[in-house]
Amino acid sequence: MSRLRIFNDDAPDTPVFETRDHAEMAAKLEEIGVRFEQWEASKDVEPGATPEAVMEAYRADIDRIVAENGFQTIDVVSIAPDNPNKEAARAKFLDEHYHEEDEVRFFVGGSGLFTLHPDTRVYEVLCEQGDLISVPDRTKHWFDMGPEPSFIAIRFFKQPDGWVGHFTGTDIARRFPRLEQEAKA
Repeated sequence: MSRLRIFNDDAPDTPVFETRDHAEMAAKLEEIGVRFEQWEASKDVEPGATPEAVMEAYRADIDRIVAENGFQTIDVVSIAPDNPNKEAARAKFLDEHYHEEDEVRFFVGGSGLFTLHPDTRVYEVLCEQGDLISVPDRTKHWFDMGPEPSFIAIRFFKQPDGWVGHFTGTDIARRFPRLEQEAKA
């Protein structure tokens, strides 16, 4: 189940706030300019479905968010635990970074841990099936897909290189929980 935990950036072991309520999550995240929504498919999406079939199941929401934000490119990314490049894919965005445009992801299936560091607080957002998160451009964050990644996500971009990460060089991401620790939380 989706979850939001908020920490002071110097206290990674002690959340100052925690909720699994989607409306409460959306309200807290909106305070820092992050969009958080729940979407439902208009039809079933079968395992192994084509990207076109996945997008068609969410067409109304996709069209709405594209119209609101002017996205030029939409794609579907999928990674499974048997992916031979899973370690490299995970490592790619585990360190704190930012992007020059909003990072918008919708989780069709599976889960991922977005951790945002907009100020002196750290917002840890466990996204699961049905969650849309939109991280504003230049917001420092990191993303953890876990050691056994399993997710399908729809990604939205305005520019072809919008996904390029600009790394901050800090060690903050190494001090906060990883996705494999979620079972213990």
